[in-house]
Amino acid sequence: MLYLDITGKGHRRRCKDVVLWFMEEYFPRHNIEVSVVHRGLLREGVYGWCTVQDSDYRPRSFLVEVHNRLDDENYTKTLLHELWHVKQFVSGDMKDKRSKRYWKGIDISNVDYENDPSEIEAAKMENVLYQEYLKNT
Repeated sequence: MLYLDITGKGHRRRCKDVVLWFMEEYFPRHNIEVSVVHRGLLREGVYGWCTVQDSDYRPRSFLVEVHNRLDDENYTKTLLHELWHVKQFVSGDMKDKRSKRYWKGIDISNVDYENDPSEIEAAKMENVLYQEYLKNT
């Protein structure tokens, strides 16, 4: 079961459609809580963030923040990118433990963004997911 909360000015209808589609595709039987917050992220220099809200062990509650001034395509791709991070956490590929981040058991805490394997995978998957989403909606 999905618990979805959407706040802030942004693509509310598209957000709901994308999150529901993604969760049905990847987590139809999981109890997952996703809070999507639309806000200006220009100062941070990013389009989106994904943060675990509950525990490091088997996380099921996530905060996804998305820049509120993106066009439809970039908004959808960014949201799918951040939802892929949700998948990485739920599947156990990515874990936060004792202030360190692990990717498939390897400490990546000091790896640059460009070389972070979780980001490389999410960047690749955002385009794949975007095409699947367009095809199936």
